[in-house]
Amino acid sequence: MNIFKRTPAGVPAPEDCLPGRSTPIPTASEHYVTGRPIKPPFPANMRSIVFGMGCFWGAERLFWEVPGVYTTAAGYSGGTTPNPTYEETCTSRTGHTEAVIVVFDPAEVDLEALFKVFWENHDPTQYMGQGNDIGSQYRSAIYAADDEQQAAAVASRDRYQSELQDSGFGKIQTEIAMAGEFYYAEEPHQQYLAKNPYGYCNHGFCQVAYSR
Repeated sequence: MNIFKRTPAGVPAPEDCLPGRSTPIPTASEHYVTGRPIKPPFPANMRSIVFGMGCFWGAERLFWEVPGVYTTAAGYSGGTTPNPTYEETCTSRTGHTEAVIVVFDPAEVDLEALFKVFWENHDPTQYMGQGNDIGSQYRSAIYAADDEQQAAAVASRDRYQSELQDSGFGKIQTEIAMAGEFYYAEEPHQQYLAKNPYGYCNHGFCQVAYSR
C-alpha cells in the first residue's frame, strides 16, 4: 500500500474560486484544421455538446476527426471563475474542467457516436483526474445543451457502467449536468496537436468497448 497516495480534492466551492475577469480571454476565431469558425453563430442545423476527459489537447483532436463534426474548440467549463486563463485553471481554483465543445450535424453523426468516442478514450472511473494529470481541472464530464441530451448522456453512462462492471472495473465518476458558460481557451491551446504533432496526449486507450 502506498501510504503517500493522496486523494485529489473535489471541485472547489464558488466562494473559494478565483475572481477571474469580466472580459473574454483573446483566442482564435477559426479552426486551425478546418478553417471553420470556432465561436457562434453556427449554421442553424448544428447542435453542440461539451465533453471533459482530461487534458483538452488530445480530447479535441479525437472529436474534430469524427465525420459530421462541424467544429471543435478547447476551453473551460463546469466551474465558477469567469473568463479564466489556462494558468488559473491549472491551480484547481476555478472550478472548471478542461473541456471541448463539439459542434455537430445530427443528420451526419448522432450522439451515440460521440459518446463512443468519449467513453472509450479516457478512464471515466478515475476520480478528479486522468492518469498522472490530477485535479478537478482534469475531471470527466458531459455538459448537455438540453434535457434530451442530458437524458441520453445518463442512459449512455448507465449502459457503459454495466459493461465496465461486467469486466471488473469500478464506478464511473463522470459528472453529467446541463451546460453552463463555455470559456474558450487561449489560441495556443486551440487544435494544439495539429500545431504540435508530437505534443503531449494521454488519450486513445480503451478499457471496455462501448456498445451502441
